[in-house]
Amino acid sequence: MSSAEPTEQTGPALRPRADRDRVPAPAPMPGLAECARLLADSTTTSTALMADALARIEAAQPTLNAFRHLRAEAALAEAAEADRRLAAGERLPLLGVPVAVKDDTDVAGLPTHFGCDGERPPAATDSEAVRRLRAAGAVIVGKTNSCELGQWPFTEGPAFGATRNPWSTAHTPGGSSGGSAAAVAAGLVPAALGSDGAGSVRIPAAWTHLVGIKPQRGRVSVHPHHDAFQGLTVNGPLARTVADAALLLDAAAGAHPEDFHRPPAVRASDAARRDPGRLRIALAWRPPLTLTGAGPDPEVRRAVAALAETLARLGHHVEEARPRYGLIGLAFVPRATAGIAEFAARHPEPALLDPAPAAPCGPGRGSAAGWSGPPAPARYASTTASEPSSTGTTCSSPRRPPHPRPVSAPSTGSAPGAPTSRWRPPAPTPGRGTSSAGPVSTSRPASPAPASPSAPSCSAPPAARSG
Repeated sequence: MSSAEPTEQTGPALRPRADRDRVPAPAPMPGLAECARLLADSTTTSTALMADALARIEAAQPTLNAFRHLRAEAALAEAAEADRRLAAGERLPLLGVPVAVKDDTDVAGLPTHFGCDGERPPAATDSEAVRRLRAAGAVIVGKTNSCELGQWPFTEGPAFGATRNPWSTAHTPGGSSGGSAAAVAAGLVPAALGSDGAGSVRIPAAWTHLVGIKPQRGRVSVHPHHDAFQGLTVNGPLARTVADAALLLDAAAGAHPEDFHRPPAVRASDAARRDPGRLRIALAWRPPLTLTGAGPDPEVRRAVAALAETLARLGHHVEEARPRYGLIGLAFVPRATAGIAEFAARHPEPALLDPAPAAPCGPGRGSAAGWSGPPAPARYASTTASEPSSTGTTCSSPRRPPHPRPVSAPSTGSAPGAPTSRWRPPAPTPGRGTSSAGPVSTSRPASPAPASPSAPSCSAPPAARSG
């Protein structure tokens, strides 16, 4: 079934809604860690949090279109069970907290469409990441929209319509984890799981003012897939704060017995609380992969320069650098297109897939998927030896409007000593204003935006943006 209209819940999936009065939703939900604290202190209940989340989703769905599937009845039942466990004294990191996951991840009882049109059978079991979220006590509220097979830096398609950016509904939240980003940025849920191969968590995080993490392979299992998109794609969190992103990462982390990659365990939450000390940070303006010749838009360059200036003011050493990326395209593009082909081959009705991106993914394509070029550690060693951390642009063009509030320097965690840096910010460019608009309020949904928003262009080609 295909529809370009926003959707509503009429059962286990979300379907087109008729025009009618919209129900106002409560104020945005607290963050992940705060929800967990309120539940542990018996200040609120999981049932109340879940009912609030479902009300906000219902109110915002005609405008933002963030969700593909809701599991309202099951989630409320699981929230009631979480309340019983909390009342009995049980404590887990996310016990009773509502969380959303991207619709490329199996949740038992729901189909996994991965942005595609057509009917799919419900998954028989949870993916390993969802199993671990449940083991930490999280209650899965539903599955968020993704572009078809995760291959675009925006989130729209004939199967579900267009997902909107809460900060400006005339714009995309990015992709492919745009549904998760829109849901978190609008306060519909405190945090959500996405996936990222070429920016599919990081682009939506940048365009909706969230914290997004692409962890290393194996940190969060992609099972039932062994190596999604030829090893390019991993699962990662989207949240409104570093602490919340670290908490969700800790809850979802861990390997399935059949996983290829098993990195040593880490505690991201502990790392997020540590003073980092004085960091050496490389500022890189040159993108690793572009076939368009596009450079950073002046507005993007100013934003990155302002971040670098803030880091230097906090006492960190910031220096411009030109990392040796090597022939990354020759290794990346074949793996990306081969991964798309693998997922497309699993679709029961291939005729329903978008024909445009399917062309480079036919039989015999992606034969160089196993070639990775010169060893990456050797190429990057000269940069990482002197600047272990780096910052740069996510995309070459801005997702307007820019953030309406300046970022304040934190009162703790700054490095000691006077700021030193060989980097200097560029001169400001006149004539480019900022917007004072904030994100869409979920208590009073804005009018729907035009059917096809203009997506900012990324510096990577379409085939290289899978995951």
